[in-house]
Amino acid sequence: MGKSKNTRRVAENEAQAVSKMMRTSGQKLNLVAQMIRNKPVDKALTDLTFSKKRIAGDVKKCLQSAIANAENNHGLDVDDLVVVQAYVGKNLTMKRGRPRARGRFGKILKPFSQLTITVRQVSADEEQA
Repeated sequence: MGKSKNTRRVAENEAQAVSKMMRTSGQKLNLVAQMIRNKPVDKALTDLTFSKKRIAGDVKKCLQSAIANAENNHGLDVDDLVVVQAYVGKNLTMKRGRPRARGRFGKILKPFSQLTITVRQVSADEEQA
């Protein structure tokens, strides 16, 4: 009996990883995600390693997870992987505050974001085209 196998959400030559609850705003995270889009994974990892942005380390972990998913779960060749998608979504926002003068309340919003990275195996002749 049992349950039937889930259908794949991505193509046969793709793998993806999702990182949730990243403690930064979506706008700041998108700046880092923009750096790695449409790059080979080894170049993207190098860019993230030497980036000065604080969140780049968490993005690097997510990219390494996508690479591991491609290699272990889908049997793709790591040397031919390219980051085809890296998109950012909003997650929850913690509301905090600080007392201000004359009985007012200064609102402090602490946003969280979500990152999805998709890698695709591209052969060398397709990459040059």
